[in-house]
Amino acid sequence: MYSSLRRRLTDYSNPNSLGSRMRARRSQAFVTLIEASFQRRGECRILDVGGTVNYWNILPRDFLLSRNVRIVLQNLTATPLAPQAAQIFESVAGNACSMPEFTDAQFDLVHSNSVIEHVGLWPQMCAMAKEVRRIGRAYYVQTPNYWFPIEPHYLVPFLHWLPFPLRIQLSLRMRMGTWPRSRDVDQAVSAQQAAILLNARMMRALFPDARHEKERVLGLPKSLLAIRPEP
Repeated sequence: MYSSLRRRLTDYSNPNSLGSRMRARRSQAFVTLIEASFQRRGECRILDVGGTVNYWNILPRDFLLSRNVRIVLQNLTATPLAPQAAQIFESVAGNACSMPEFTDAQFDLVHSNSVIEHVGLWPQMCAMAKEVRRIGRAYYVQTPNYWFPIEPHYLVPFLHWLPFPLRIQLSLRMRMGTWPRSRDVDQAVSAQQAAILLNARMMRALFPDARHEKERVLGLPKSLLAIRPEP
């Protein structure tokens, strides 16, 4: 049941899935940022923190090429790219919380989708936000909203609102939505700490110079967006 639900919600290869439709709507915000950079400089250099080539299928390849878009995908490990992808993308290894290899305002746009909730506790989130704000002339950061009733990684209603020790006990005793039952305490704690969801006030504190928006599903705020256009 949960695997079927995950496919309907997050199968990004299916343009009709909820996840694909939301990404398509969401893309309009950073299309505007790309256009603004292209009008100023005739190009748009993007750092996508935690990004993948497949994610960018939400935008037509011809559009990216026509706007001279070049995208650096930064993850913990670099990934080999197909020759066609290498025309637009570069894959590099790095740490989202510390990016000394990049200079101030090196990129026209820093983009990050559903990453900041995975980097660790609050100090690590602050470090990532500081780097995003430093490196990008503009930035676009999305994260799931803590106050949306369905936990987005497990697809279990209200799970993230339960006390942490109770979540560990449940993880040891049963399958948690799309995640298998944990074999021991170490695996249970690691799984439950893999994502720490943020609320709107936390996002405003991390990105005080951004415009903040909420992405809604059935009227409920599912995701939080921090968007800073280039001054």
